Amino acid sequence: MPVLVSDPSVLIDLERGRLLEEMFRLPFEFAVPDLLYARELAGPLGEQLVALGLRVEVLTPVELARAATVRRQYASLSTPDTFAFAIAESRQWTLLTCDGGGLREFALAERIEMHGVLWLFDQFAEGNHVAFDRLHDGLNTIFALPRCGLPAQEVRRRLTRFAP
Repeated sequence: MPVLVSDPSVLIDLERGRLLEEMFRLPFEFAVPDLLYARELAGPLGEQLVALGLRVEVLTPVELARAATVRRQYASLSTPDTFAFAIAESRQWTLLTCDGGGLREFALAERIEMHGVLWLFDQFAEGNHVAFDRLHDGLNTIFALPRCGLPAQEVRRRLTRFAP
């Protein structure tokens, strides 16, 4: 199942939690729009991600037109947000984002399947892809970051579940 990463903070959080490589061992294909890659990920981190299996997707002309239309209609969405939305909508892919704002609300209104970082932790746990003590440590590291936007109650619930 293709999963389109629409927010680089997902990848950065997993890197900080030392779980980035494990993400690419999950039974999903992860991709980002080319514009997001160029603006946010190009360089050493982007090269590492591509080596791990991240795909960089170019929008078709139809997807590009849809992104432009959405951008005109919803000025609160960034251009990379609209690119991610257009790909997810057109190809019926799942979005993966940390964004608690405009893209999440818009995609849900348009019935686009969307998940966040905590969903990845659930995937790690459900498939026994990562030991619970590593999940606990990684999530604890991410949650301790000053700008962590994860919902505290959900994080605490998972930390209890993953406790060594």
